[in-house]
Amino acid sequence: MSACSLVDPSAISLYHLSMSRLLLLLAAFILSVTSVSAQSVDEIIANYVAARGGLDKIKSVKTERVTGTISFGPDADGLFFVERMRPLKLHMEITLNGQTLIRVYDGKSAGWIYNPFTPNPSVQPMAENDLQNIIDEADFDGPFVDYKDKGNKIEFAGKQDILGKTANKLKLTNKSGDVSFFFFDVSNGLLLKWEGTRRIADKDVPWESFFHDFREVNGLKYPFLIDSDAPGTDQTQRIIAEKIEVNLPMENTRFEKPAPPASAPAPAAPPAPASPPKPN
Repeated sequence: MSACSLVDPSAISLYHLSMSRLLLLLAAFILSVTSVSAQSVDEIIANYVAARGGLDKIKSVKTERVTGTISFGPDADGLFFVERMRPLKLHMEITLNGQTLIRVYDGKSAGWIYNPFTPNPSVQPMAENDLQNIIDEADFDGPFVDYKDKGNKIEFAGKQDILGKTANKLKLTNKSGDVSFFFFDVSNGLLLKWEGTRRIADKDVPWESFFHDFREVNGLKYPFLIDSDAPGTDQTQRIIAEKIEVNLPMENTRFEKPAPPASAPAPAAPPAPASPPKPN
């Protein structure tokens, strides 16, 4: 995403003005551009919040559970559910080919992963970069509600055509310095697209997601279909929500260190040491 256009002072012929007047004009110009940009950002965010159902409705959600299917391409389909509870608690499970991956965050400082697709799987503490990313996942208000308090910097970046619709484009830089881009439908304020990077096999991979099939749940609009891909590659992902429920009773124990699934295979025993050769 391109940043807001900047004026090149060398292209402006104001040599007949005194230096003091020139500086005053430039200062006034910069302040006016900043004001218009900030106003545009806040208006776009306000329209998005209103389109979803309003700030009060968003903050009234204390727990959330999304159940559905996830696909990573042909022959890689499975079931998933995500549970979230204020403040920032998360429990996610994805089941593929009879194996269940689990990710849990306690909302404070600790998280755990059980990955059945690794040798000798066991519940492991999350690495530091996983913890940073999961905080964004656990925040079901999203990055735009109270964005300044969260340390997010947002800039207006013009308009762009997305899926045949005109979209307002915002650049978001979080407090860790990670940059991503959001595209909002001008006609209704809802989110059309996200662009950023994902960490895959220890590499940052460009990634994009498209949001479809918005439906109302308890007065709030949610996308029930999210299509994602890594541009220029065959990596794809499709998430279909079958059910979204809010304000369900949840126990704090759901967000503590999980046990491996009951069907999880026991870790393989280490090989027995070889017997020393017998003396001749």
